[in-house]
Amino acid sequence: MSTDDTSAVRRVSVSTLQAWLADGGELALLDAREQGVYHKSHLFHAASVPLSQLELVLEDLVPRRDTRIVWCDDGAPSTAGGRPGGPSLAELAAVRAAEWGWTACSVLDGGTGAWAEAGGELYSGVNVPSKAFGELVEHRFGTPHVSASALKARLDAGDNIVVLDSRPLDEYRRMSIPGATDCPGAELVHRVKELVADPSTLVVVNCAGRTRSIIGAQSLINAGLENQVVALENGTMGWSLAGYEPDHGHENHAPDPGPAANRWARAAAAGVGHRFRVAGITAAELSAWQADPARTTYVFDVRTEAEYEAGHLPGSAHAAGGQLVQATDEYAATRNARIVLVDDDGVRATMTASWLRQLGWAEAVVLGGLPAEGDDPGPARVAAASAELGQALVKGPRARPELARVHTPTVRPPELARWLAEDSRGLVLIDVGTSVKYRNRGHIPGAWWAVRSRMEQARAAIGPAERVVLTSTDGALARLAAADAQVHWPDAQVFALAAGNKGWRHAGLDMEPGFTRPTTEPDDVWYKPYDHPDAVRQHMEDYLTWEVALVEQLERDPTVSFPSF
Repeated sequence: MSTDDTSAVRRVSVSTLQAWLADGGELALLDAREQGVYHKSHLFHAASVPLSQLELVLEDLVPRRDTRIVWCDDGAPSTAGGRPGGPSLAELAAVRAAEWGWTACSVLDGGTGAWAEAGGELYSGVNVPSKAFGELVEHRFGTPHVSASALKARLDAGDNIVVLDSRPLDEYRRMSIPGATDCPGAELVHRVKELVADPSTLVVVNCAGRTRSIIGAQSLINAGLENQVVALENGTMGWSLAGYEPDHGHENHAPDPGPAANRWARAAAAGVGHRFRVAGITAAELSAWQADPARTTYVFDVRTEAEYEAGHLPGSAHAAGGQLVQATDEYAATRNARIVLVDDDGVRATMTASWLRQLGWAEAVVLGGLPAEGDDPGPARVAAASAELGQALVKGPRARPELARVHTPTVRPPELARWLAEDSRGLVLIDVGTSVKYRNRGHIPGAWWAVRSRMEQARAAIGPAERVVLTSTDGALARLAAADAQVHWPDAQVFALAAGNKGWRHAGLDMEPGFTRPTTEPDDVWYKPYDHPDAVRQHMEDYLTWEVALVEQLERDPTVSFPSF
């Protein structure tokens, strides 16, 4: 990130950005600051793409290279270019993106300050479009809810209740309502009838806070489930704030639907699809869309991660349906793009598309169309589309082709352990992963913590070195950051740790706890309320207050609107 020649970067005014946001064309508004800084104040439509993560995320978020991109930040000079008072993060991001092939980058002149001076709204938080939409859904539909105390009383009384946790398994595992079953987002309609056979059973949907509880409960209501369905008010945070102890470490996942449950789910999803005018496309139409150089087409496989890795369409990304609705800006940053949703029978894809259309993604469609309502189990759409396209299914997680361009010397964990044991003088180990993981999950003993875009601060805090080793969660970010470290330690040998901290752990090597050697402020990422080292209760209360207040803020913002069906 030593590039600081930003003289050729195009600047756009607030009025130009406002016009672009309203013209219906494809546009990616990207904020180049670290997520924890972005979290404090940003534009509603801006996706967080930190300069330090740019090469890892931009390909997925803005796949078409000539998409209009406007980078923004707070307009302040940064040290990321290698010198204090240098170009802003947005300017550097525009240059870096251009180096990697994005040809239509601009920078918002004056940044967020200019936007606010022109009367524009600024928002705090992350995933704001999805969070605000969740609150709007509760207002529009009157989604019913139950308080933690009322639910606890009914559970203690032995009432006929099923609690469904609409978060991914890793979040459920960390903290859950006692007795709850994990059934993430788009899986709810797909699996509910296998769990709830008695129409008198009260179905309670929860998440950590509010959004996924509201969307999940309303999904079941929209699907016509005959049971009474409610959202748990304020989720597991509300449960904890009421003084009740959550469970930890559970693995109780909703089962696959049997034939009867599957028939109900297909009919229910088809009804939702008709209500929200969800369209379908064929494999041939998908191929034509993907070949269109003038439009962006995202292809998201909304099945479970295990199903995706067992075999998925080439070029498709995994995005569990509930998470795609909950955090759309983390998957698709190009406004007005096409979104094609893929699953095996159309249920999860249709439910997800119904919400994306209400979020404003007018061309969110289902590969293969709405689910069939007959007695057959439905076509295996992924395999059928693969055969029609003449493409073999891809197994395993999605590859990271961007790293093929990065040539960094690496050291394997056993060799690094030997270096540290034999003589660590002159050796500096720098962890450029997130501060949350460095603090809460541990780090390699002796490692400093740094932010890639603030390597100048790391050099000032650490001092000279003969050998520098970079590490991160899986080693990918470390490989990219090695070149930045080399700028600031020009005479040192610079390496990246192969497979990063995961590789170190898998080698059976020890980790060190605590936030022991930071080189900068821990504002690189947004800390969830329960990630904070202290005052967790206050952080929970503040977060829930923020979510509820979003609807009022939307009323003041003329750049935001959600379609009504």
